[in-house]
Amino acid sequence: MTKIKIYILLSLLTSVAVFGQQKQVQASIDSTSIKIGSQFNLTLKTVVDTTAKVNFPEGKTFGLLEVLESYPVDTVRKDARYELVKKYGLTQFDTGRYIIPPLPVVINNQNIQTDSLVIEVAGVEVDTVKQQMFDIKPVATADKPGNNLWLYIVIGILAAAAIAFGIWWYLKKYKRKPKAVKEEPVYTSPIEKATTQLKLLEKKALLEKGAVKDYYSELTDIARTYIEEAIHIPAMESTTSELIEGMRIAVLRKKMSLSQETFEQLEKVLRTADMVKFAKSKPLDFEIAEDRNRIEKTIVVIDKSIPVEPDEEEDDEGQAQLWLEMQRKKKRRKKINTIIGIAAFVVLFAVVFIASTVGFSYLKDNIIGHPVKELLEGEWVTSEYGEPPIKLETPKVLVRVKDEAQQHMPEHVKAYSKFAYGSLTDSFFIVASSTAFKEPIQVDAENVINNELAAYEKEYGAKDIFLKTEEFSNEGGMNGKRAYGTMTIKNPATENVEKLYYNIMVFVRQDAAHEVIIFHKDGDKDAEKIAERIMNSIAFVQVSK
Repeated sequence: MTKIKIYILLSLLTSVAVFGQQKQVQASIDSTSIKIGSQFNLTLKTVVDTTAKVNFPEGKTFGLLEVLESYPVDTVRKDARYELVKKYGLTQFDTGRYIIPPLPVVINNQNIQTDSLVIEVAGVEVDTVKQQMFDIKPVATADKPGNNLWLYIVIGILAAAAIAFGIWWYLKKYKRKPKAVKEEPVYTSPIEKATTQLKLLEKKALLEKGAVKDYYSELTDIARTYIEEAIHIPAMESTTSELIEGMRIAVLRKKMSLSQETFEQLEKVLRTADMVKFAKSKPLDFEIAEDRNRIEKTIVVIDKSIPVEPDEEEDDEGQAQLWLEMQRKKKRRKKINTIIGIAAFVVLFAVVFIASTVGFSYLKDNIIGHPVKELLEGEWVTSEYGEPPIKLETPKVLVRVKDEAQQHMPEHVKAYSKFAYGSLTDSFFIVASSTAFKEPIQVDAENVINNELAAYEKEYGAKDIFLKTEEFSNEGGMNGKRAYGTMTIKNPATENVEKLYYNIMVFVRQDAAHEVIIFHKDGDKDAEKIAERIMNSIAFVQVSK
């Protein structure tokens, strides 16, 4: 910003164009003002050696101007040199002031930028005698989104809840029926069934086929089935931790003599199976063989420790209590998971429903939160800035900014000061500057605006600048020149190209000049309200001499 202000300050003081050495490529237009949709010609001219290689720019648009036609290059020989002339037919179908950006002309692999030019596009006056005019239709009152926001929220939540309940009811009522199970052979005891199934598992040769996951799944199912049938605990529906805990309780009630090693061996195999099934772990061949032997040994040890003549009444009562306890835990865990899932679905559905109904921007501003909206609705301050001072009302106090312009002031300048809040990378940016002169000087406000925009082009790579100017006056009686429009700038923080809306206001009095510049993201309604309030608050402060 320091280089920009030096450039603008010099323009403010001189208000005349500075002519330097003639450029190698000259750019000119045949008219500075056209009617909307009319064509004007842009001419690029250069004089080069006869052996030089020149490439003129091509494209469908130059900035915001449309290229209607690109004419062939005219070549005029001048002694031992060529004068090359390239013409383009341009137009624009919207009124306003437009900038033709610097264009690249490549001469012998050297990239040369042309000067930027300004073209005014005026509207077409309508002949009200020949063209019948109609009265303006009355303004139709539209409901503001905010008036029905809570209604939308309630509808969204109820709809989401209804959908969630419907899904739950459908899954509960139409549970997939288990497939028909083939008739299995009748076994005389759980141990006979388990040992037989272990032998059948080996005959399937799952390991030779690389189906390690299937092998461990069937191996642990054999062990769980045996434990459920022999000790009467819900082993098939329990997690590994629940199964070991249930076994410990059952062993105490049945007065079985199982060692700690047996529990550890069983738990080790079950943990390994969990890792294979859910974490895609792959044990080594010898580890798989050891796990198979552990399961077979554990089943045999458990079977031998079961009392021959248990107290059936006491055993049934204990198993019933154990079963009920484990079922309560399972239902509690399932209920919590269901509630969490339904709540997440309801919130997500409500957000999507409200966003699609009133718009995501309104949802973000009123529910999620928006930094610019906080500025708009926060506590504003009114302060005086510069010498002579100018008064502004802003969401935040502007901070004094020091730059090189204050250290290299021309003799005509008595004082120069600049104040700012934010930056071009923020959602809202405002700059206020004041320049006091030692004696009255004529300042061309329009020239100041053009140089301000050219400086943003040079320093920040601003492109696609759309410009409109008008005489400015506010509620406080301030009069000046206002330029407004859009430009695109690459945000250095995010590397994204952003479209910004700007207001540049220049106020001139007998011995001073002031600038108020406001930038914000294009289309931000809250930022537009902030800018309008600031512009209406601008006022001179009379200083007694």
